[in-house]
Amino acid sequence: MNGSEIQLKRQHKFIDHLYWNLVLAVPILTACMAIVRNSIFWFVLYAIACIVLVIVIYRFFCTHCPHYIQGAKSTKCMFFWGIPKFFKSRPEPLNIFDKAVSIIAPIIMILLPLYWLISQLDLLVIYVLSLAVLCATIRRNECGRCIYFHCPVNCVPEDIRRQA
Repeated sequence: MNGSEIQLKRQHKFIDHLYWNLVLAVPILTACMAIVRNSIFWFVLYAIACIVLVIVIYRFFCTHCPHYIQGAKSTKCMFFWGIPKFFKSRPEPLNIFDKAVSIIAPIIMILLPLYWLISQLDLLVIYVLSLAVLCATIRRNECGRCIYFHCPVNCVPEDIRRQA
């Protein structure tokens, strides 16, 4: 696809939100199944950790995103729909701390269930494959047309960025 064919995604629809959350549900549910098979206590701790990490991502990454900054009182993006904007919009580029948090928090969420998944090879395979599909699909369908140019993984061509 050349630069003239790229259409930036200026706004998400509710169906985008449903799609991406269904794709994301596969690795999350796989991780939860592996943990709950071993311990309800660790499952509850994992759930709490994920909630905290999502809030951290929402605060340090999402508040810079044009989808967050847009006028509504709640977010309307591919992962968060109808969530109140608890934090002040920050339209400036991510600083080094925000970038670090934006990269480290998801890595923690991905690595946390590995302890339980390693002992359950069938679930580990589903987990790894579903994460690969999630990442590849986001990269293929979103990153090349995303209006969040300061995102560390944005891959919109420079000529399209200048035109936007």
